[in-house]
Amino acid sequence: MFLFQPPTPTRFDLCFSVAGFQIRVHPLFWLMTILFGASSGSPAKLLGWIIAVFVSITIHELGHAFALRRYGQESQIILHLTGGVTVPESIMWGGRYASVSISANQQIFISLAGPFAGFLFAALLLVISIPLGGVIIPATIFGFVPFPYVLFPDGWEILTSFFMSLLWVNIFWGLFNLMPVYPLDGGTVVRYILIQTDPLNGLRTSLWASVITGAAMAIAGLLLLQSTYMAILFGLLAFQSFQALQGGAGRY
Repeated sequence: MFLFQPPTPTRFDLCFSVAGFQIRVHPLFWLMTILFGASSGSPAKLLGWIIAVFVSITIHELGHAFALRRYGQESQIILHLTGGVTVPESIMWGGRYASVSISANQQIFISLAGPFAGFLFAALLLVISIPLGGVIIPATIFGFVPFPYVLFPDGWEILTSFFMSLLWVNIFWGLFNLMPVYPLDGGTVVRYILIQTDPLNGLRTSLWASVITGAAMAIAGLLLLQSTYMAILFGLLAFQSFQALQGGAGRY
């Protein structure tokens, strides 16, 4: 999928490592983050948003990377225009490069490890906020989705904004990532579940689920959330799944 393919390295990439995993940040990642946070209201809040997105997506991808390592597969992480991707690395086997064989159930675990790493991080943030003087207020987003709000004492607006940015990315984006739209994590999970339960038609069923859900999310993003980015992203993902169906994917 072209949206989620690792971008070509540039001399402006930020490169570092965490726990033995090589991480590369493409310049377009920063552009995407800045565009999302353009309405923050102040340079300090925008900076907090950029840090929150960077930390949160790195944690998400580290969840995938540690899950891969559990099954003997090393990987590298790339942050780019549409978020991040964890790329398995080939290993030497019998004088040639090969990849570790991953079963369907293992792939499901690896896919879920990313968003759930974010959920655990969000839970840790809520615990940490209390001794810092934060007050957790149960609330909802869109009128029906439960979402915790953390408020700090007057004069700590920047800290409140930073914590809410972290919670928003790790919870809200994590839930969207679990939508059954391929190649998002939820789409990958649904694909492997359906292939196991229906080897003959499971792949095509998962692609139709991706098309329908992706189209619905694109419409919701445009009409309900007024997010052009979300509408374009899910629209393109739905179209890619439809193209795969038209190309005969999963047809026997």
